[in-house]
Amino acid sequence: MADFKNTINFIKSIYGNQEYTPLAVPVFIGNEKKYLNECIDTTFVSSVGKFVDRFENDMAKYTGAKRAVVCVSGTNALHMSLLLVGVKRDDEVLTQALTFIATCNALSYIGAHPVFLDVDRSTMGLSPDAMKEWLQKNAEVRNNNRINEVEKSYDFAYQEEELACYNKNTGRRIKACVPMHTFGHPVRIEEIAALCKEWHIELVEDAAESIGSTYKGKHTGTFGKIGAISFNGNKTITTGGGGMMLFNDEELGAYAKHITTQAKIPHRWEFRHDHIGFNYRMPNINAALGCAQLENLDKYIASKRQVAAEYEAFFKNVPKIEFFVDSPDTYSNYWLNAVILKDKETQLEFLEQTNDNGVMTRPIWELMNRLPMFENCENDGLKNTIWFADRVVNIPSSVRIS
Repeated sequence: MADFKNTINFIKSIYGNQEYTPLAVPVFIGNEKKYLNECIDTTFVSSVGKFVDRFENDMAKYTGAKRAVVCVSGTNALHMSLLLVGVKRDDEVLTQALTFIATCNALSYIGAHPVFLDVDRSTMGLSPDAMKEWLQKNAEVRNNNRINEVEKSYDFAYQEEELACYNKNTGRRIKACVPMHTFGHPVRIEEIAALCKEWHIELVEDAAESIGSTYKGKHTGTFGKIGAISFNGNKTITTGGGGMMLFNDEELGAYAKHITTQAKIPHRWEFRHDHIGFNYRMPNINAALGCAQLENLDKYIASKRQVAAEYEAFFKNVPKIEFFVDSPDTYSNYWLNAVILKDKETQLEFLEQTNDNGVMTRPIWELMNRLPMFENCENDGLKNTIWFADRVVNIPSSVRIS
């Protein structure tokens, strides 16, 4: 059995030799209390208040998006994004099996089917090479026979293209692609975007974990029609619970804001609604927390990247453990640091020893195609995906502020 005592001691030293070192905890060093008190003092703690608009505007400016719309959670943001790009029941969505369950839950709410494609060894995210190979073997572009379909439950005023991509094996339309920037590391998103354009597939980025990460200087979540972000308690910045959609189309963003706020027509006193809407509104009190957190985001990312650099230097001298680093052309927020062990047995030994000795570590998520809800979904063999699942462990990754 391998002995990880030196690694455990080093991880503890990174965070001040705490008796227990958690995986990721939020940090509040700015205006959080001030803004929260303002919400309480003014009584604007629900879905109306100045911090909601401010958070959306500040995030759009920070990321370079044309419009940002807040939601109650990242899963809500992803669900709404898929609806807004026209995903319907029995459509297929290309994605990765190496992801958090929310990715697949969101498309399942619509009744769509995931198709799991392999990830890159360099990014742990959806591989454009695997995507290209699968599409060439299994897909074709033809006239969209659903163009005149009228959805009875929802009307999202989405204009269907005359051409659409179809799976030759199932006959289903392949409507969208959802790459996920795993642990904050950007995928080869430009190549994926080019493939989506070539094959008439809508691109929705699952940027839940990658706030502040960039690919060739451009923020993740802004390469597709819509990007979805999470502000859960363990994310780089948090609103307690919450999410956001980023848009390159201002009109679509405005429509999303309308639909996620119960589709209510503005009026001084009347309650009229013009669509079936969603109560996905982020409360002002959560947005206030987000505004304060965003003010320190760059400082948090700098801290996380410094921690990652110290891990990288340490693990260069540790045999049979590799520290996962961001790839060329990317700037990762290192949301969760990851090490790669030599095999499944060593992975389990590492998990047992670290958790037994006060260092919280976790394996990568159970692969989606191994869960009973998705075990019959189509996949391409997932060679790299399975390799990662048997080896990756997340190690403590909190912001370190002195």
